[in-house]
Amino acid sequence: MHGSLQQNAALLAQVKAGVADLACDVAVCPPYPYLAQAQALLSGSAVAWGAQSVSEHAIGAYTAEVSASMLQDFGCRYVLVGHSERRALYGESDAVVAAKFVAAQKAGLTPVLCVGETLAERESGLTAEVVSRQLSAVLEVVGVSALALAVIAYEPVWAIGTGVTATPQQAQEVHAAIRRQVAELDAVVAGGLRILYGGSVKPQSAVELFGQADVDGGLIGGAALVADDFLAICRAAN
Repeated sequence: MHGSLQQNAALLAQVKAGVADLACDVAVCPPYPYLAQAQALLSGSAVAWGAQSVSEHAIGAYTAEVSASMLQDFGCRYVLVGHSERRALYGESDAVVAAKFVAAQKAGLTPVLCVGETLAERESGLTAEVVSRQLSAVLEVVGVSALALAVIAYEPVWAIGTGVTATPQQAQEVHAAIRRQVAELDAVVAGGLRILYGGSVKPQSAVELFGQADVDGGLIGGAALVADDFLAICRAAN
């Protein structure tokens, strides 16, 4: 929950100019109130935009919720579903995350499905089990073919906002496990699936992280608030 109209204008102008000659896909996901600003400033540029969450409901008496069709009205292409903070702070279950995934795709949005384990789960050796469960909850509802129009982001909860980044080897291990799980259902979908790493990515760590075989890019948090840092990470992905 960061930003203001003035801060956003400066940040987006720098990002838009800085990625113009890059071949990688770049998107920003500002808070809801700033989606109209993002649409106005980024339309026609190489930068896509999306939202940080979405309601699982299409319409109705759900005060303060935002539907997928509303996001579509503002030109959103992407929306995060299942971010660890939504799971932890707002009690979003695997079932709710799956429902949000469905709602996003029905509206023509590309869901970015976030999965990841807490520090306690990692220390208990449960990383693979937790990530597999979170992914399975969606696969059981939508089927593997739906992942051809989605993105997965592995975000170890213990590395979000802590300054601690998973080692490239730790990230690769989980990313490879995700791809194997999908490949067991459809090798073609698995081969084309984009799996991002999110968890205190910095310019200094991005090159080695993105150099891993199954790490296709990043879901950037704090570093995305500093244009020079975000652009350095984008160049690493490029």
